[in-house]
Amino acid sequence: MELYRSPYEAYPFLCDESEDLRCDFELLTDEMASLTGLLRAQVTDRALGEELLWLCELIYHINPTLRTFFSVTDDELSRLRGAVERLERECAGRCGLFVLTQGCQAACTAHVLRVRAKELVRLIYRHIRQGHEAPPALLDAANLLSGYYFQLALKLNMLSGVDEIPYHSRNYR
Repeated sequence: MELYRSPYEAYPFLCDESEDLRCDFELLTDEMASLTGLLRAQVTDRALGEELLWLCELIYHINPTLRTFFSVTDDELSRLRGAVERLERECAGRCGLFVLTQGCQAACTAHVLRVRAKELVRLIYRHIRQGHEAPPALLDAANLLSGYYFQLALKLNMLSGVDEIPYHSRNYR
């Protein structure tokens, strides 16, 4: 059976074979950049808003990596790592191991982005397990994004005067 290709196709790689994860990677990073823009619209702190705009652009630089090459610089990775460390210091003592994903709207959006970044890490590993190469720095960037959005959620709740609610698992101790 011949595959129908719509002349209105929104993206030329949407018909890629399901085993080819490159388009899935690109769609996920596109979603993350879009959600980062949404989060920026929810944030009132000017400096955080500028940082989120930078992050949105960084994610779009990550987007074509599996199809082309990793273009994020060492300086950009260092800046992202520094942002995570800064947020960790600013939010020290806000949570133990786990917190419920609640609070102000912006923090909740940041938690969604944290999960999407973990999905990105998982997708990269699946791509590698299929026999493809991916630069270690790409995995570092994706993991740093998850850590950034988690710490940012804590910071946004703190700025909004919302207390974190600890989560105590019945399954993991």
